[in-house]
Amino acid sequence: MRLHITLEDELVRSLDRRVGRRRRSAFISETVRRALEDAHRWEQIEAGLGSLAKEPHDWDEDGASWVENQRGSDPARLG
Repeated sequence: MRLHITLEDELVRSLDRRVGRRRRSAFISETVRRALEDAHRWEQIEAGLGSLAKEPHDWDEDGASWVENQRGSDPARLG
């Protein structure tokens, strides 16, 4: 789909120095795609905030040990 956007002259010069005139669209598409994925991830993180119960958890005292024990308890895990 074609889309008309306006960019500052210096921004376009920087873009051209980085990727060249013929790669503008591909670079902009990939950059927008990544920005949207990042925004979606942040929405998911924010939606999950506060979802854990306030009571004490097994990992509260020593999170690193808890993770190590969890990893070791999986017989399918290699390494």
